[in-house]
Amino acid sequence: MTHRILFVCLGNICRSPSAEAVVRAKAADRGVSLDLDSAGTGDWHIGAPPYAPMQEALRARGYDASGLRARQVSRADFDRFDLIVAMDADNLADLRRLRRDGTGAALRLFTDYAPDAGMDHVPDPYYTRDFDGCLDLVERAADGLLDRL
Repeated sequence: MTHRILFVCLGNICRSPSAEAVVRAKAADRGVSLDLDSAGTGDWHIGAPPYAPMQEALRARGYDASGLRARQVSRADFDRFDLIVAMDADNLADLRRLRRDGTGAALRLFTDYAPDAGMDHVPDPYYTRDFDGCLDLVERAADGLLDRL
C-alpha cells in the first residue's frame, strides 16, 4: 500500500515543501513508496518555487525542492490523501475548518512525529530566519513519520 501524505504550512514556500523534499528523500533511502505533496493554507505564493534561502539550506543537506511549486490546499485534498500533516496549530485549525464533516484524511501535527524534540510546531523560517533549525526539526519528524508507517 502506498501512503498518500500532504504536508501543509501557511504559504507553501518553506516548511511544507521542505517536509515533502526531506520525507521523499528519506523514504527513497528506506525503499518506501509514498505519494507526497505539499500545500499552503494561504494563496499568496501559488505557483512560486520554494523560498530561495530555504532551497539553499535544503541543497546544503542534499535535498532538492527546486521542482516544487506552491499551491493552496483544497477540499479535494481530504479525499486524495490518507494523512494531512500540518506544521503548526494554526494550520491544523484551518484544515479542520476546511474539512467537511470531519471526513477524509487523518490530520496530524508534524511535530507529533518528533515528540522528543519538545516542540509543538515547526517554526516558520520565513520569519525566524533559522533555516537550519527548521530543517533539524523537519528531519527528526520525517524519521519519526517513516518509522510509524
